[in-house]
Amino acid sequence: MSNDLGKRISDLLKQNGLSQKELAEKIGVTNASMSRYINGERIPKGPVVASIAGVLHVEAGYLLGMATSEEDPELEFYKTQRAIARNAKNWTPKQKADLVNAIIGAES
Repeated sequence: MSNDLGKRISDLLKQNGLSQKELAEKIGVTNASMSRYINGERIPKGPVVASIAGVLHVEAGYLLGMATSEEDPELEFYKTQRAIARNAKNWTPKQKADLVNAIIGAES
């Protein structure tokens, strides 16, 4: 059995800064079940795939290999938001100001 679904979930967990356990909790399955999905030991039912896709900000079709991985603006927004949340505490005031200026379109 191919494990493309598990690889996609694993890659998206990294991109979204989530752990397997956090994803399992958010969609209401056990960590053991999530592990089996990621390792290709089980295939999740449709509603579970839809929940995983929602939490990871992708289309269910992408998880199932039926869509491309083209980045959409919403996914890019969530990835950027997470990166900012993880790193902003380490930035200088100038770096923060530069980011705000970039968002509002001002030149620094």
